[in-house]
Amino acid sequence: MSTSEARQQWEAWREQRTEEVSAPYGPLALTGTYWLGSAPDGRVPAIPGRWIVRPGGVLLSAGPADGLVLDGRPLEGEALLTPDSGPAAARVAHGRRKLLVMRREGLWAVRVFDPDSAGRRAFAGIDAFDHDERWVLPGVFRPYERDRTVAVENADGLTRGLHLAGELAFGIGGEEYALRVSAEADGAMWAVFADGTSGVSSYRFRFLKPPPPAADGTVSVDFNRAVLPPCAFADHFICPFPPPGNRLPFDVPAGERNLRTR
Repeated sequence: MSTSEARQQWEAWREQRTEEVSAPYGPLALTGTYWLGSAPDGRVPAIPGRWIVRPGGVLLSAGPADGLVLDGRPLEGEALLTPDSGPAAARVAHGRRKLLVMRREGLWAVRVFDPDSAGRRAFAGIDAFDHDERWVLPGVFRPYERDRTVAVENADGLTRGLHLAGELAFGIGGEEYALRVSAEADGAMWAVFADGTSGVSSYRFRFLKPPPPAADGTVSVDFNRAVLPPCAFADHFICPFPPPGNRLPFDVPAGERNLRTR
């Protein structure tokens, strides 16, 4: 692929990213994350109804005055809810707000996504370093024999387990470096990392989401597509900080830098 073609694809990716984060129920729309373990009576701030953790899900109870809608119909009574696949697909709504049920590390929570959020109104774009082919590096994914879990601090100040599936190795200046990566159930990989630009000319840490590796483990490591973590768009996300080994000892002037607001 020529340099001009690579830049065109990167620019198209940038446009798609802007559309995704600024969508009505994208990350900028998140206005609250409420852990139900902290609400034993089922009452959640700023959300009507009662939300009680039960075996197999969350039991939501609501009356006519609560104004809740389940699957497009007014909810009057009870419904057992399981985790939603995403905010746009959340089964429960209150006006224009989507109330997403989620489960993390065995704990249940409700997230509120509001298309009228202050974050969406203030959004003016994502600043990024200029595209640079030198930051498209050949790499190799080395899976662990079994998944590992390390304790890392999260953006909300709490420490949680981060599951790691292997290492993504690449070379710079004749030296080999590796990022410890996580894997989703569908096989998608991601790494949370920091570098010399973090907190200086870019956000305090970023995510890298490489494509699936080939059968021999080879994979392209394109730092031009490093992205801001969700917590850069809303304070109510609980992004993990980089695990040990994922703080690169050099600058990576590639990828997204910071959120731009009006």
